[in-house]
Amino acid sequence: MNPHDQHTEPHRHRPQPLLRPTRIGGLQLPNRVVMAPLTRARATNADLTPTDLHAAYYGQRATAGLIISEGVWVGEQAIGFGGVPGLYTERQVAAWSRVTGLVHALGGRIVAQLWHTGANSHPDHLGGALPAGPSAINPHETVHTPHGRKETLTPRAMTSADIARTIAAYGAAAGRARRAGFDGVEIAANGAYLLAQFLNRRLNHRTDGYGTDPARLLLDVADAVSAAWRADRVGVRLSPYWTAADRPPSSPSHGAYPYTADARTLADYDAVVAELGRRRVGYLHLRGRAPSRPGAAPERAEFARYRQLFDGPLIANHGFDRESGNAIVEAGVADAVSFGRAFIANPDLVSRFALGHEPAAGDRSTHYSGAERGYVDYPAWAGMGPDKEPDKGSDKERSGDRRAGRGAMASTGQDTMAPRRGRQPAEACYGGPGARLSQGPDTL
Repeated sequence: MNPHDQHTEPHRHRPQPLLRPTRIGGLQLPNRVVMAPLTRARATNADLTPTDLHAAYYGQRATAGLIISEGVWVGEQAIGFGGVPGLYTERQVAAWSRVTGLVHALGGRIVAQLWHTGANSHPDHLGGALPAGPSAINPHETVHTPHGRKETLTPRAMTSADIARTIAAYGAAAGRARRAGFDGVEIAANGAYLLAQFLNRRLNHRTDGYGTDPARLLLDVADAVSAAWRADRVGVRLSPYWTAADRPPSSPSHGAYPYTADARTLADYDAVVAELGRRRVGYLHLRGRAPSRPGAAPERAEFARYRQLFDGPLIANHGFDRESGNAIVEAGVADAVSFGRAFIANPDLVSRFALGHEPAAGDRSTHYSGAERGYVDYPAWAGMGPDKEPDKGSDKERSGDRRAGRGAMASTGQDTMAPRRGRQPAEACYGGPGARLSQGPDTL
């Protein structure tokens, strides 16, 4: 339990657990409803910079206790998706500062998630170069390229020099995040991407120190990022329970999937989490197992396993709703809960939780494309009247909100809606309408 959580008032006067303040990542949060990182593929310009559209999107959600940005590239060699912004150029720093400035002006807090796809990429994203991973082993994932879905290839094994450059890239990106006005950073070591690949003994067959100790790269990255900032402003995202159930339906099937939450894998993650605790990182962001069935509550014991190993703040994620989120916080297993899909169609999610209103459903066809549509045009709950059902996000309400959004962004003098010449629209990378959201680094 976070030591900052002390409540002495009678229970009948206490707000629901998700709405109580806490301290996470060196930040005082007014509530425990965290916005999870969501890949939305709206950086369609050639520089991969966020635009005023990104600022509007994050600003609308500034009532979250903490916003964790979409995964951002730490360097050009990290790229594995289309339309994802980076943090490796000064132009990107300047653009992100507009986003963080608006979030702060609206009273919010935002950290940048640092991302590298490693072997889970394709030459189409890397100027024809072969992706690199821990070893020359094909992870057999599906990559969404500007030319459609393609299977991963056998990567080249990273050299010692590659690893040193990658660690330096994380450290440099953390420094840029600080200059861009972010309140901290989160290291994306989850899913099927670079740092998780090194943690996976089926993909990491190295014989050097980064193979004999699969956690070494993650820990070296954490040290580099902490040196650029400080440890309590650095969070780490892990998914020890990632399995074939988390794969997109379009993924190829080539024998046994390399990610399994077996006893050895979980023991490896036990050691990683314990070491992160000794390094006093700001928080642990833990993605749970895929739900056994739609609507099933997350298994609390699987988060409690790591609660026992990490005495800093813990953010739980994957499949939570208001009821299960309140329960895991009240039990002391998690200090906060992150929500992904729920924040897409509900920029006012904190208010909906507070007032007991059901979250609205999102438009899946706009998860990875659509410019402002399905991105900044979801309305806040406007109350119930005899002729409207705002929780369903009617076309009339959303078109009105789109007009308001365009007017607000027009006042900045920057056009943010049309893809720049020479870039493929995001829907070309993600298969257009109906693409599954879980193809991004964090989504639920």
